Amino acid sequence: MSSNKRLVGVVPLGDVPEIALKVIAAHISGYYKLSVQILPPLEHPEYAFDERRFQYNAGIILKAFESMRFKDYEKVMGILNLDLFIPIFTHVFGEAKQGGKFALVSLFRLGKNPDGSPSPSSLIFERAAKVALHELGHLFNLLHCREKRCLMHFSGGIQDLDEIPLYLCRYCSDFLKNRLRRQPDNEESLKKLDTIPLNRLSSQERFRQ
Repeated sequence: MSSNKRLVGVVPLGDVPEIALKVIAAHISGYYKLSVQILPPLEHPEYAFDERRFQYNAGIILKAFESMRFKDYEKVMGILNLDLFIPIFTHVFGEAKQGGKFALVSLFRLGKNPDGSPSPSSLIFERAAKVALHELGHLFNLLHCREKRCLMHFSGGIQDLDEIPLYLCRYCSDFLKNRLRRQPDNEESLKKLDTIPLNRLSSQERFRQ
């Protein structure tokens, strides 16, 4: 896949292992062929803490991102080591606004296997890369895919996440290539021309991990 003047920013929020940032940035660069920069850390998002749930509201954090200046970056991905939620789900691994600019990836629940045993670092980072690439796919307007062997297939938990591959199916790959060929300045005028491959789910089905 090729990119043209497309730059993705990866920014930690609070205390995030540097190696996790580097792994995510490397996968975005290697798999999607986009230019990536790791940005200086932002403060811990205390403003998004929900005292009733003892979790952090992903929607509030994404809304805060919209008021920040990231003018040199087409897409921005925030990385946190905090437990995220949205009101209709108990937790999420990642969150993104479909076709938007900002996404989040949470490392908080990636460190344990489905049976509760601790996971090796290599598997944790692989999971983080999958969530990041999936959420970035949503930012480039990819929807959920029916193909189980596709990175854009819905994942409801750790076991699902482990089962999806680190690559897109042919349909999603072709769709993303088409998006990345476009000049960023022309995105708004071209959105109405998009066609969704037959293996896409409905636009109401957003990714919730």
